[in-house]
Amino acid sequence: MEEEAVTQASRRAMEMESQFWGCSQAVLGALQDSLDIGNIESFRAGTILSAGVARRGETCGALIGALMALGIECGRSRMQDREDYSQAMEHAQDIVDAFKDGIRAHYNIAEPLQSTLCPEIQTNLYGRAFTFAEPSERQAFNDAGGHDPEGCPRVCAIAAAATARKILELRERR
Repeated sequence: MEEEAVTQASRRAMEMESQFWGCSQAVLGALQDSLDIGNIESFRAGTILSAGVARRGETCGALIGALMALGIECGRSRMQDREDYSQAMEHAQDIVDAFKDGIRAHYNIAEPLQSTLCPEIQTNLYGRAFTFAEPSERQAFNDAGGHDPEGCPRVCAIAAAATARKILELRERR
């Protein structure tokens, strides 16, 4: 059952990114559907976080959606909850590491990723980075296969799988 949920989240993230675009919502939505977490408000919050936060090339939107799901599952409810904060941050690091390792393994990248910035990931996948704030660059990304199965949809699948595994692991411990 557990691996089935991981596969479902991964597949769903890939499909949603490919069909509708929006890496952060694709991952968050897939995890919400597969693991029954979050709500429409949390899903809507992910809208503007794609393409490296509002198309700015910052942290990968797929990873942001994944971390949002983790926060829904185990984030602190009050600022005073320092222990919950610390634990959530440790779990987040596990997801970041699994995401980076998954990208490296799937795309046969020789060197470890130095960051989770969208442009670094793009350069490893497409040989160059794109400036999504520019319409011509968004078109170039599409033309380069950005929404093809082995492009950003696969990145979303990797993020969703890493996060689903972590959330299911946390649930088993309870």
